[in-house]
Amino acid sequence: MGIKNKKVFRRNRIKMRVRKVVKGTADRPRMSVFRSNKQIYVQLIDDQTQQTMVSASSSDKSFGEEKTNKVEQAKKVGKLMAERAIAAGIKTVVFDRNGYLYHGRVKSLADAAREGGLKF
Repeated sequence: MGIKNKKVFRRNRIKMRVRKVVKGTADRPRMSVFRSNKQIYVQLIDDQTQQTMVSASSSDKSFGEEKTNKVEQAKKVGKLMAERAIAAGIKTVVFDRNGYLYHGRVKSLADAAREGGLKF
């Protein structure tokens, strides 16, 4: 097993361990974060109906094209997500870090979403 496969395997184990506990409902959806090397994506998911209710990412058209570092990008995505969620009538969520450490981009996205008005 190569290094890449070990990292992916480890993250998937952590992800399943967290997912056993964290469940999203219609009134309190799961806020799932995915980060790639260049972008960051976040979705509000209702696990009962398996539907994505609201989503935001750093590759959205409304996000803009100005150059920023990845932590600043994550902050903007968190604020954008909070705006869209509140517009959809969602105020409380369950945070799912998706196997990533709560550090860096994931933490800045969560903090910005809290500042934007989401509760978790």
